[in-house]
Amino acid sequence: MSNWIINQGLSAFILVVWMGINIFLFVYYYLFYDLGPQFEYTRELLGSALAWARAPAAVLNFNCMLILLPVCRNLLSLLRGSFIYFALLKQLDKNLTFHKLVAYMIALMTAVHTVAHLLNAEWYTNSFQGRYGPLASKLSMLGDSRELNTTYLNPFRSNSTTPTIFVFTTIAGLTGVVITLALILIITSSMEVIRRSYFEVFWYTHHLFIIFFAGLVFHGAGRIVRSQQVTNPPHNNSFCKDQPENWGKIPECPVPQFAGGFPQTWMWVIGPMIIYLCERLLRFIRYMQPVSYRKIVIRPSKVLELQLVKPGFKMEVGQYVFLNCPAISQLEWHPFTMTSAPEEDFFSVHIRSVGDWTEKLIKMVENLPEGGMAVDGPFGTASEDVFDYEVSMLVGAGIGVTPFASILKSIWYKFKDSDPKLRTKRIYFYWLCRETYAFEWFADLLQVLEKDMEERGMRDFLTYKLYLTGWDQSHVNHAMVHFDKDTDIITGLKQKTHYGRPNWDREFEQVRQENPSSVVGTFLCGPQALAKDLEKKCVRYSDVDPRKTTFYFNKENF
Repeated sequence: MSNWIINQGLSAFILVVWMGINIFLFVYYYLFYDLGPQFEYTRELLGSALAWARAPAAVLNFNCMLILLPVCRNLLSLLRGSFIYFALLKQLDKNLTFHKLVAYMIALMTAVHTVAHLLNAEWYTNSFQGRYGPLASKLSMLGDSRELNTTYLNPFRSNSTTPTIFVFTTIAGLTGVVITLALILIITSSMEVIRRSYFEVFWYTHHLFIIFFAGLVFHGAGRIVRSQQVTNPPHNNSFCKDQPENWGKIPECPVPQFAGGFPQTWMWVIGPMIIYLCERLLRFIRYMQPVSYRKIVIRPSKVLELQLVKPGFKMEVGQYVFLNCPAISQLEWHPFTMTSAPEEDFFSVHIRSVGDWTEKLIKMVENLPEGGMAVDGPFGTASEDVFDYEVSMLVGAGIGVTPFASILKSIWYKFKDSDPKLRTKRIYFYWLCRETYAFEWFADLLQVLEKDMEERGMRDFLTYKLYLTGWDQSHVNHAMVHFDKDTDIITGLKQKTHYGRPNWDREFEQVRQENPSSVVGTFLCGPQALAKDLEKKCVRYSDVDPRKTTFYFNKENF
């Protein structure tokens, strides 16, 4: 419980700090533009819409600075490998959650910023047409003139300039439209249903972020929002605003001077953009490194096993790589958890046929030339920490078993080599599958481990349970007929397959009773609904006393 409290407390603290900075920036810049004397005449034209446009812009700058950092995979792997505080390290596993949170804030602030500027455009037009009184009219008529020593305040320079014309004929307007359209496409294509069913759509539209950031950098170059400048002699606003007809005629009221603010967005985003550029450069270097095939196996369950070799490639358990097949698409990269162990002289992935890209790969993989694949990685995940716990619960759903294949293989090698650094004393492994044939490629590994643990007198080291979730009565009848057999009729293992879903309350209670004073690492690679359920169980079955059983939840994120 204590570890969970620390982790959740740190997550809440980071969230509060982030939200606090957002609120501070919004309030500070709202008051700056709503009360600042240099914007008094600007407010005569725009009213409160000025502050409502500029305050969200400040929040946008801050969040656009953050949005790229959680997806810099090499940076996260570098931090994961450093000696930072364990609870802080755990926050790296929530990188995509934070990325989405920042994206939601960008979307909200963009909406507020856009609506406010649409109102500004309308009020600029009305001010130029004299609808808001003589002061607004006088301010709107000021133009750039060296002879008259005047500068403009209202960017709408004629009665023929409508908001629509202004949007499509100015830098601020055009870039604003491009930024907004890019953001709409990025956000809508990121919805779960599209990302799962049409990953290619998600992948390509997400790269509109390049256009988004380019437009963002140039958006302020038009310097549309202008402030009053200091003149000699000074222009006394309180005295002069009621007599605009005397501007330039009496010493107390020289014609006010205005200038656009210096663009600031680039200063916020330049650092993260350079980091991300380095990230992509490193990915390109990896893309150019040769990859050779060691073994290709296509299993009846439409699962492709690739064993690959790449010079200088080093991995840890549970890590993942991005694969690219130029014959299918030179731009698409897809993440896959490695199923090999660090002790092996190759790395492997298991790819299930889901979506257009994987289907094409499985159909053409046997005809691909040597070097027909590109690999980027490896990158760290929560599963890397599995050996930091004496007791671990591993839960995989479907193809989500892949990181645990790597872990169990590595454990077998460590036992084989009598590795003294192995802290793990016990593992509970649960695998949930919808179809019977999904067990085929992993059952061989479990058989080897089962036999090895038995020979070493360590039957209790590995407790595994396989669950068939997509079954009918014929499966049950068949199992009942062969119930007396020593091995399971589906997997060939001594441990019989369970039908249905686990009773997690019973499983957690069993683990707690068998490990009364251990910190149990609970690792999941599976759907979000199962993640929420297991996280709640970890809290419920963790003891308040840190000397007793504590469950620590970890989930894979790509």
